[in-house]
Amino acid sequence: MTNKLGVRELVEFTLRTGDLSSTSGSQNTALLGAQIHRRLQKQRDENYQKEYYLEQELTLNGNPYLLHGRADGVTLTDDSAEIEEIKTSETVFDQLSENTLTLYWAQVKIYAHLLMEKETDLDAVTLTLTYFQTNTETTTQKTQVISKADAQTFFDDVITEYVTWLKFRSDLQERRDPTIHQLTFPFDHYRPGQRELAVAVYKTILTNKRLFAEAPTGTGKTISTLFPSIKAIGESLIQRIFYLTAKQSTRRVAEEAITMMAAQGLKLKSITLTAKDKIKFPEETDLLPEENPYMLGYYDRLKPALLDLIQNNDQLTRPVIEKYARKHTLDPFEFQLDASLFCDVIIGDYNYLFDPQVHLQRFFATEDPDNFFLIDEAHNLVNRSREMYSAAISSQPLDHLINQSRDLPQSSKKLHRRLLDLRATFDDVAAPLLAENQTDSTFLTPPENFDHDLSRLVEAIHDWLVDQPQTPFTQAILDYYFAAISYQRIGEYFDETYRMRLEIVDGNITLKELCLDPSAFLADSLALGHGAVLFSATLSPMDYYQTVLGGDTDSLAYRLDSPFEPQHQAIMVTTYIQTTYKQRNANLANILLAIKTMIDGKKGNYLIFLPSRSYLLDVSQAFQLAYPHIKTVIQEAQMAEADRTAFLANFVANPAQTLVGFALLGGIFAEGIDLKADRLIGVGIVSVGLPGINPETDLIRDYFDAQSQHGFAFAYQLPGLNNVFQAAGRLIRGSKDVGIMLLMDQRFASPRYTHLYPRHWQHFQRLYRPEQLTTAIQNFWHQEVSDEN
Repeated sequence: MTNKLGVRELVEFTLRTGDLSSTSGSQNTALLGAQIHRRLQKQRDENYQKEYYLEQELTLNGNPYLLHGRADGVTLTDDSAEIEEIKTSETVFDQLSENTLTLYWAQVKIYAHLLMEKETDLDAVTLTLTYFQTNTETTTQKTQVISKADAQTFFDDVITEYVTWLKFRSDLQERRDPTIHQLTFPFDHYRPGQRELAVAVYKTILTNKRLFAEAPTGTGKTISTLFPSIKAIGESLIQRIFYLTAKQSTRRVAEEAITMMAAQGLKLKSITLTAKDKIKFPEETDLLPEENPYMLGYYDRLKPALLDLIQNNDQLTRPVIEKYARKHTLDPFEFQLDASLFCDVIIGDYNYLFDPQVHLQRFFATEDPDNFFLIDEAHNLVNRSREMYSAAISSQPLDHLINQSRDLPQSSKKLHRRLLDLRATFDDVAAPLLAENQTDSTFLTPPENFDHDLSRLVEAIHDWLVDQPQTPFTQAILDYYFAAISYQRIGEYFDETYRMRLEIVDGNITLKELCLDPSAFLADSLALGHGAVLFSATLSPMDYYQTVLGGDTDSLAYRLDSPFEPQHQAIMVTTYIQTTYKQRNANLANILLAIKTMIDGKKGNYLIFLPSRSYLLDVSQAFQLAYPHIKTVIQEAQMAEADRTAFLANFVANPAQTLVGFALLGGIFAEGIDLKADRLIGVGIVSVGLPGINPETDLIRDYFDAQSQHGFAFAYQLPGLNNVFQAAGRLIRGSKDVGIMLLMDQRFASPRYTHLYPRHWQHFQRLYRPEQLTTAIQNFWHQEVSDEN
């Protein structure tokens, strides 16, 4: 298989030196840059060929490579040749760093070499660097001529440097592959379903497909997906695995799985990526880039640091990254991204692949069949992806900025005017709504003039920020600047799957670009690799998740049964309890009695889940008043990591007294926690978990109805039921666990819900009166005692 190597990638890896600056990159959107390129290209003569493709086949370190790229423009005549490279940024040309100019010229010099290899009669090429400063629309042009011999020498030097690192990578692979071949499954035996899932994953890689897999708790999803994927690396089917998930707890499980395989002799490089705000050194917080020792000279120290890190470590966890970043005085966030280029398994958040604003350009700028994606807890990606492709901007911060900018010097008056202009545009957009005494509305297209005035403010802020001191006002301006840029970037994706929302709350006007269906964007992201496995304990119904998560017509689906004995879990539905909003007060006494009946069956720890914060408080407070002698713990609205740990610490093994915990359905304790054995013997779920009726969810419903899908199910029923499945999954975590799941809502017994139940729920019991619940609970625990004896 021929490896692809981009000219820009080659240049930046081999020749970048100097400082790392968080503000060095242009804030222009890709759309704006493309527009400028097209505008300049149209001004050239008839001999000008835009987007001129160049390539050369190479053998580097014994492997075939295709070096390729597109020059912005090439002009060929009978006796001359010129290559133009167009660059855009807000920075004044004379203020560009020496290394930035080196990289610009290096790229066009490589193109010159490729052109002269293609057009063998050429002895020299004129190189033109066209620099467009976006905020002033100033164009600067510089030219130089390079001979064929000089271009060859420059090219050879760059390639020699690159091959040094290719050799380093190939040495790592030669060390790695024999250990993969010798690797066996890291447990004595497969759990039920594990071997089948591992085989399905391997076949997915063989066939370049996408697999949607539902694997209930206890299946061992992580090792069953990682192990066959690593074996595929050993067979050269893929070269890199991205294990992406929403939670730190599942990232740790992936790390532990690799540690187990490493204990068997696996020599593989893995890295866990940490968010910028969490891995940044405390002493960097208030420093400007030009004052930050971890950024100054970053690229001059990077390569020795990479060699030191990678030669001495296989698992690059956060503590390891921080240790070597301090040792070599490097910014830890950027250092981990640079180190990831040498890793076989990259563990991190969904946004590294799917988020259009922060995804990893170094991996996902173009399609790469060497990459394979494992998407854990994939049910979380539905809402996360809608958030990634949505953006909002509000008027309220402008009021403060306008007041603060009144006293700025004359040189800042343009900024003040642009702030006023955008604030007035907000008012214009909201005026029709206010005239009708309404507070929210929906549009199919963005409002006229708003994007224009927002762009003018962005340009004014950028001009003004140059050389401004760090003050609270500067930071407030910068925050709004980034919010505006985020809004602009998401605007580039606005299509028929979007709606524009306008909301007015206490005078604050908010415009939101709301993505209703990001499935096409997810599919595009998944298409950047060799294939993908999207898996979770709850992916029912499968066709729904295939629809909303970017599945294609030939996607694969696989569902495993629970590995645990069904009789270890009693599933009881109280059909006499109604929890619709109008019926909640009338049913409160029945809910309290049902909870009390459950905990009276056996001393132990119980968790009760409710669908909203207000409902949680109503039920938990009423329970405490009714049964003050029973120990309770209640999930708070905002809980730090220490608070979460303290909450779970109450659920001790072999408890001396009964404990009832109250938590939010779909919240932090409804998934990702592991209370094994008798740390949890009962779960109660109040209501079917439907999201509260609201305009945005209604828009999702209406959109899918228009697509001939089940709009109510897609928007309300299935997301709610998934929260129920996740909360219920807290109960049985191991083969020896037993307990009761109490579903308190008559809707749980209706066909609309029961036909969606997984197979290990099919033995649920319908209970029509409180006394039937008492009998069912007593019978269950009596049977468990009998089985133990």
